[in-house]
Amino acid sequence: MAGASFFALFDDIALILDDVAAMSKVAAKKTAGVLGDDLAVNAEQVSGVKADRELPVVWAVAKGSMLNKFILVPAALLISVFLPWLIVPLLIAGGLFLCFEGAEKLLEDKESTGSNTKSRTTKSKQDMASYEKDKIKGAIRTDFVLSAEIIVIALGTLVGASLQQQISVLSVIAIAMTVGVYGLVAVIVKLDDVGLYWQSLPGSSVGRKILNKLGAGLLVFAPRLMHSLSVIGLVAMFLVGGGMLTHNIPVFHHVNEWLIALLPQVGWLQSLGSILLDGFYGVVGGLLVAGVIHFLPGKEKAAA
Repeated sequence: MAGASFFALFDDIALILDDVAAMSKVAAKKTAGVLGDDLAVNAEQVSGVKADRELPVVWAVAKGSMLNKFILVPAALLISVFLPWLIVPLLIAGGLFLCFEGAEKLLEDKESTGSNTKSRTTKSKQDMASYEKDKIKGAIRTDFVLSAEIIVIALGTLVGASLQQQISVLSVIAIAMTVGVYGLVAVIVKLDDVGLYWQSLPGSSVGRKILNKLGAGLLVFAPRLMHSLSVIGLVAMFLVGGGMLTHNIPVFHHVNEWLIALLPQVGWLQSLGSILLDGFYGVVGGLLVAGVIHFLPGKEKAAA
């Protein structure tokens, strides 16, 4: 009798795990697009630090990201149960924050383009610790918004599921996205070091020559990849932030539907139109928020 009860319990656990796995797969598919943007944004956020500090910075941001998940998963569950009306305003606020972050980076890039390269290099050497700390804080802030959107999207796929299943699926998604995203970020930022190591391997064997060639190729490819991710990360901020606005503000959503309906009934063209509209709202929203914040009393004093 005891053996039968044990195996029945084992079967129940197996069924629960199967349900969690199936729900996690659905949630992962729904959040895949934002995860791609999350990867690009975070790879861009941790770029620019010293080579020997890249992995420590990635690790610091990953720990901050996991702390974000420990806060966000219970908060999302509590809000969905007790304050479901609060989800949309929070998503709108998060979207505006992402747009603002993108606008700030855009404005900073324009300012730095006209500044003196030598003075920037000298300043970076003197204030590298402060620069690194600011990078980590900024990356964790951005991760918080992106993680919140991913968790809310994942939660939306769990309508009708039990609380136990919701907790299990959100925990799986939270851990998998943190390990996956920051594992890939760590690989990306160290590609140049791998390339340098392979290129400097001694020996004249065929295998060593192949590694030497691959290393030289990585040394050329890695900086271009980081530059590309910097641009993609900036664009992703506007697209994700703008998407959070258009999907949660009915007026923008209806205007988008009307504008897209004017386009020829071609799938890729309408998808492209939707993406461009999200980006447009993201850029406009980010610049407006940045303008308001920069004109606030005390902002100029803080900047000075």
